[in-house]
Amino acid sequence: MTESDDQTPWVLLQTDTNRSVISDASLVLTAMDIANRSDRNTYEWLLYVPSASEDVAKRQLELYRRENTPITLPKVLRVDTGWSGVVGYLLVIWSIPALAGMFTEIDWRSAGQMDVTLVSLGEWWRLFCALTLHADLPHIVANSFFGAVFGLMVGRHLGSGFGWLLVLLAGGLGNGLNAFFRPEGFLSLGASTATFAEVGLVAAYVVARGYFRGGGFRRNAAPIFGAIALLAFTGVSGARTDILAHCAGLFAGIVLGAAASSFDVRRLGKSGQWIAAGITVGLLMTAWSLAI
Repeated sequence: MTESDDQTPWVLLQTDTNRSVISDASLVLTAMDIANRSDRNTYEWLLYVPSASEDVAKRQLELYRRENTPITLPKVLRVDTGWSGVVGYLLVIWSIPALAGMFTEIDWRSAGQMDVTLVSLGEWWRLFCALTLHADLPHIVANSFFGAVFGLMVGRHLGSGFGWLLVLLAGGLGNGLNAFFRPEGFLSLGASTATFAEVGLVAAYVVARGYFRGGGFRRNAAPIFGAIALLAFTGVSGARTDILAHCAGLFAGIVLGAAASSFDVRRLGKSGQWIAAGITVGLLMTAWSLAI
């Protein structure tokens, strides 16, 4: 307790039935060299300060409360295990080379790859078909692994139906952005655009949902920084790497992930997830039907 001049009028600043609350407030004011004294009546403890210091004392106590109020983080929603979506993803991208081996009369790559010239003429389905095509065995194996890892996270947060619908849309949007900035005649294929869309989707979703809130800007935006770092370390090297497609996929995923964060995925239920899964498969089947 710090005393003031006896001629200075004192005002009641705070009351509480818990003595420790008043003691803590008194310590804060004392540390800030603000005169104060405590007392008690029949029911509660009282904290007084000189009238001239009342406003300053209130500001200091408010700052103290803000800095020491525990932050309640929202509960992390886990919609499902995510494995069914991963299995579906692997079946889709491995079914194309299997079908190509069975129906050799069709030039699957020419029919489905992202061709800027043909996309500009209205062949939108190539934006989606290209996500299921790969140059060779190492290419499809790498995309299978990374697509499954990040797709598992998508499924857990957004569901194996709705989440993968967003992945497909983000992948198609990423290819569309890539086509917009590429010259005529440019060709591209591979699921890596969708893989980076998965990364952006999850990162933006968890940030927008506030799962990392409470540690300053760096902690709040850590998943976004992590997504960009992953792109920098894995998505910009290699002679045949389509860097712009990777960046576009990441950007598209971030946009859709942020948009999806405002929706409570639990409202879809199992039936809604199955409907979303059906739309995803239907969109791919429609795209390939138009392609061949």
